[in-house]
Formats: sequence, structure tokens, C-alpha cells
Amino acid sequence: MTNSSNLIDSLEVYVLNNPDEVKPHWVSHFIVPTANELLIKIKTKDGHSGFGLATSYTDIAPIIKPFSNGLQDLIIGEDPFCPEKIYEKIFKLTDTRLSSEKGWSREALIRISAALDIACWDLIGKASNIPLYKLFGGYRNKIPVYVTCAYYRDGKDEKELRDEIKKLVNVGHQSFKVKVGGLSIKEDAKRLEIIRDEIGNQKGLMIDVNRAWDLKTAIEGVKEFEKFKPTWIEEPVRWEDDRRTLKLLSKQTKIPLSGGESEVTIYGCRSMIEEDAIQILQFDCTMFGGFTNGKKLSALCELNHIDVAPHHDCYIHAPLVASTPAGRIVESFDDERDPLQAQLFENPHKMSEGWIHLNEKPGLGLEISDTALKKFGKLVYKNK
Repeated sequence: MTNSSNLIDSLEVYVLNNPDEVKPHWVSHFIVPTANELLIKIKTKDGHSGFGLATSYTDIAPIIKPFSNGLQDLIIGEDPFCPEKIYEKIFKLTDTRLSSEKGWSREALIRISAALDIACWDLIGKASNIPLYKLFGGYRNKIPVYVTCAYYRDGKDEKELRDEIKKLVNVGHQSFKVKVGGLSIKEDAKRLEIIRDEIGNQKGLMIDVNRAWDLKTAIEGVKEFEKFKPTWIEEPVRWEDDRRTLKLLSKQTKIPLSGGESEVTIYGCRSMIEEDAIQILQFDCTMFGGFTNGKKLSALCELNHIDVAPHHDCYIHAPLVASTPAGRIVESFDDERDPLQAQLFENPHKMSEGWIHLNEKPGLGLEISDTALKKFGKLVYKNK
């Protein structure tokens, strides 16, 4: 019988808004949308608490709408120590008449189920007094981290690019993911020459195409970029037939291929693995699945000799990556690119010389900064 004092008694929901950019960042063929976050805080009657985040690159209003007309009633009273049950309950609403009648979008339910799941796991870790990286497996307590950089910006010249990379090298970054696909292959090769010159031959270089190339261009691009010795090439081909096209491209290059951030379910990621389309999987627990499905994907990757390198939110993903032999690396951004992430936590895991060192605090090991919550946040629901 479930102890009523262990049930979710308090629910708070916030929207965290990154500031709009004066000078937008571009990737291959689109302006990078502002990354806003859904923050869910839960607490039980006996005082156990946890929080979770979900990332949204679209209008946040439809994401929070379910909390204005009844979804909260399906969460309050649930047992947070049963995250699989709660996740399925919320995610499965995507296929119900109720969600249609209420106007709850599929994307909203996918994001909410992810954030709520992460909150449950954070609570479980805190209640157990165990860090999540140990609760999930405890393979190691530090993991590599790379910085995403070299975005296109209107008016950005070679000097600005060189200065950007120098700054990142000087603060200790050891691996760099850079954007290509917005110019010709020859023009992008020139940019890669500058970047490789600044970082040297010993540091990691990842290349992100953001789904810009058709197969013919991708084959040309990987052959041209092989001389830069990239760690991987990310999302090189267009979305409409990406799994099949990735498999065909992989036969044309020795450079590992990565993808997965654009999937919206665990099943899309499974298909990428089954197609032998990639060597590195980049799912995002804050965009779908939470830790409940992130753990399943990590295990599937390990069994299929695929590396795990989640998209975005390095401090949220760090416990999962540290927990498994398949865990490879996490993604970070500089303060200018993502000020919300830079300021969100009171006590972020220490990042130094290309590594994140996980602390030994229970759960996620993180505390939301009150200052950041006041600066970036807006309370949209609170039951008490």
C-alpha cells in the first residue's frame, strides 16, 4: 500500500525565458530559435522534492496550456517513486480523446512528461541520499564536455571567428563543435582551416551540418572535411529520409556520424540504431523521454556499440552520461550563446579543462538559483 505522505502534494510550474538576441545566431539554413525551458518542481507531503526541465524551441504558450485546464489534477497525488508509471500516464495522453478535447498538444505532453520524469528521478535521488549518476550505474564521476561554437552571424568575418575560437581555447575548452552547411563546401572548409589552426591538432573537432545536405553534397562534404580529422559529423543530411541516407553516407566515409536530437520519441532513436545509420546517438532527455527513456536508450546504445552524447543541457545530462560505459561526452555553450544555462544553477558541477566533475550531492546535485529564477522565470501554476 502506498504511503500517502510519499505522494506528490505540491506542484509548481515555471517558464524560463532566454533573452532575445540582438544579433541572431544562424546554423546551416535557419536562425537558431531561442531555447526556453519548462521548469517543474514537485514535493511530497513528507518534504521530499525534485525538479525537472524541458527545453522548447517553439512558442512556449501551448506547452504550458495543459496546466490551465486540468493536467495538474493527473499529477498531484501520484507516487514520484514510480517514475515509469507517471511517465507513461502523461505520455500516453498523446493518443487520447481527452487531450484533443482539452487542446493539449502532442508536443506539450512530450515536453511535460520529460520534465516531470526528471523531477521524479531528482526526488528519488534526494530521498535516497544518492547522486543520480550512482543511482543510474556510477560508471565514473567525471565526463568530457565540448563547447558548441562558430555559428554564422550577419557580418561575421574571419577575424571575428578566429577571436571567438581563441577565447574558447583560452578558457580551457578541449573539444569544439562547429557549424557548417550555410556556405559552400569550399567556404566552410576555409572556416574549418581557421578553427583547426586555432585549436591545434590535439583537440577535438566536431562538425554540425544541421540537416542541410542532400546525399550527393554530403558525400562531397565528408570527403573534403576528412583532412580536418573530425571526431564526428552531426546531422549531415536532410530530414525527410535521414535514416536511410545516413546509412548510405556511412559507407562513403570513415568519419563517425551522429544524430538523434531532432527525434521526438525513443522509437525514432531506436530506428536510427537499427538502421546502422549512426555511431553516436544524441537524444535529449529534456525534449522527450526524461531519464526513464534516456536510461533505456543508453542501455540500447551500449548493446549496439553506439556512443551516447546527448544534445544540450550538459548539467542535466551529466549524471546519465557518467552512469554508463556508453556515455561519451556532453554539450555546453558559452555564456553569450545561452545565458539562461550559464546562470540557472546555484552550484553547477565543476567544469574544467574539458571535463565536468560531478559533485556528490544527492539527486541531480543541482539547485536552481533564486536570482536566475527571478531574472528569467515566470510562475505559471502553483497548487498551494
